[in-house]
Amino acid sequence: RVLFFSVNITMSKSLDGVLIKKANKRETFTNDQVEQLLKCSDTKLGYDYFARNFAYIQHPVKGKLLFDPFEYQTRLLQSYHDYRFNINMLPRQTGKTTCAAIYLLWYAMFNPDQTILIAAHKYTGAQEIMQRIRYGYEMCADHIRAGVTNYNKGSIEFENGSRIVSATTTGNTGRGMSISLLYCDEFAFVMPNVATDFWTSISPTLATGGRAILTSTPNSDEDTFATIWKQAEDKFDEHGNENEVGRNGFHSFRSYWQEHPDRDEAWKDEELGRIGEERFKREYDCEFLVYDETLINSIKLAAMEGDAPIVNMGQTRWYKKPSREYTYAVALDPSMGTGGDNAAIQVFELPSYEQVAEWQHNQTAIPAQIRIMTDICKHIEQETGDASTIYWSVENNGLGEAALIVINDFGEENIPGLFVSEPIRKGHVRKFRKGFNTTHGSKVTACSRLKTMIENDKMILHSKPMISELKSYVATGSSYNAKLGQTDDLISATLLALRMMDVLKDWDPRIYDTFNQSDQHGDYVEPMPIFVSNNY
Repeated sequence: RVLFFSVNITMSKSLDGVLIKKANKRETFTNDQVEQLLKCSDTKLGYDYFARNFAYIQHPVKGKLLFDPFEYQTRLLQSYHDYRFNINMLPRQTGKTTCAAIYLLWYAMFNPDQTILIAAHKYTGAQEIMQRIRYGYEMCADHIRAGVTNYNKGSIEFENGSRIVSATTTGNTGRGMSISLLYCDEFAFVMPNVATDFWTSISPTLATGGRAILTSTPNSDEDTFATIWKQAEDKFDEHGNENEVGRNGFHSFRSYWQEHPDRDEAWKDEELGRIGEERFKREYDCEFLVYDETLINSIKLAAMEGDAPIVNMGQTRWYKKPSREYTYAVALDPSMGTGGDNAAIQVFELPSYEQVAEWQHNQTAIPAQIRIMTDICKHIEQETGDASTIYWSVENNGLGEAALIVINDFGEENIPGLFVSEPIRKGHVRKFRKGFNTTHGSKVTACSRLKTMIENDKMILHSKPMISELKSYVATGSSYNAKLGQTDDLISATLLALRMMDVLKDWDPRIYDTFNQSDQHGDYVEPMPIFVSNNY
C-alpha cells in the first residue's frame, strides 16, 4: 500500500510539468525555437503557422494528429483573422469547432490582455470546445505555449493577461464583461427569445472594439442567426458596388459538404437514406429549414414567403379585395387585451380558400375586438353588396364567454352576415352555446386539416406574420403549440376558420366539393367508374 501510494505521487508530480506550463518561468531557447516563436507571433500569418506546425487534434479513429487543414478550413481560419465580425455557416462534422479551438488558443497566447468568451447553446457544447482547447494546449510544444496562471474546465488564464472563458448562452451571458473576442457556437439553436436578449446585451460590448465569430448550421430562417446572416449577405452599397462585408458589418463565410475530401455522391446517398431529405438539406446543404417538428413540413415552410398587404385599414391587413363571386369566413380568436396574448381575426375567401385579411393586437379590449370584426364584415358587405355571403364566428372557450356577452349586448343583427356555431352532437346533453368550443380533439383535427391544405397547395396564405408563426408552431405532446416565447394567435384564428368551413360545407355545394378534395394531393386522379352488368 505504501509503494502504491508513492508511485501515484511520483506520477502526479511528473504530469505537473507536462499538462501545463507554469507562468513566469525563466526559459532558454535555441535559435530554431526563437524563429518558430517569432513566426507564431506574426500578426498576419502567425495563426496559420501555429495551426500547421503546433496544433494537435484528436481524430475519432486515428487518435492524435497534427492539424492538416482542408482547403475550406484554411479559408475559414483566414476569415476568422481578417474580419472583425464573422458569421459562418458550415455543414455538420466539417471541423468548424476544431478550427475555432485552434484559432482561439493561438489568439489568447499571442495577443496579450484579451478576454475571449465562448458561448454555446448548451453547457456540454461549451465544455466540448474548452476540452479541445485544453487538448491543443497540452499537446503544444513547450517553447511555443504560454504559461498559465489558472487552468480548469471552464476557463484558462495565461501569463500574458489573456483568458478564455466558456458559458452557456443566456440573456445575461457576457453582460458586464469587457470582451475582446466573442465566439458563439451553434448560435441558430439558441432559443429565439434568449438569442435576441443575448445579442441585445452583448452588442454594446462589441461596439467598443471587440470581435465576434458566430458559427452554426442553419435552423429557422427567422431567428437571430438567420437575420444576421441575411444582412451579412447583403454586400451591395447604395451605389451598387459589392463590399466584402454586409450592411451589418459582418463577413459571411460558408462551405459545402462536397468540399470535404471524404464525401462524395455515394456518401450522400447513404446519408440521405439514414437521416432523410429534410435533415440532409438542413444539416449538410445548409438550407434554412426549421429544425423542430413543425406542423407544416419544413421544406414547404422554407418556400413560403408571403406578400405585403394591398391596403391597411387601421390594424387590419387586407391582401385581396372582396368580390361578390365568393363566400367569406370571418373568425375571431379573442383575448383579454391587457398586453399578453394577441386577439386575432382571420378572413378567408371560399371556395378558393385564399386568405383575404387578418388582424391581431394584444391591447384591444373585447368590446373593441367585436367592433373590429363588425367593421371587417361591413367592409366585405360594401365591396360585394351582399351580406348573405358573410359568415362569422368566435371561439367561446374561456374569454370567449365574455365575447358572447358583448355580441349579445351589441346585437347580433348589427353584424353583417350569419353567426356560425358548431352543431350539437346527438347524444350530448348540454346547453347550446353559440360559437365554437375548442377541445384537444377538435384542435388536433383542425391542425391536421390545416397541414393537408397548405402542403397540398389547397390554401393560399399571404400573411408574413402568419407564416412566421407557422415556423415556430411545433409538436408538443399530442398537440401543437408555439415554441416558448413565440405566438400562435393567427394560427388559432385560422383553425377556427377551418372549423367554420367544415360546417359551411353542408350548406354550400361549392364548399362541400372543394373542402373534401383538400385531402387529396394535386396529382390525384379520380378513378374511372366501374359498371357491373348481368349480361354475359
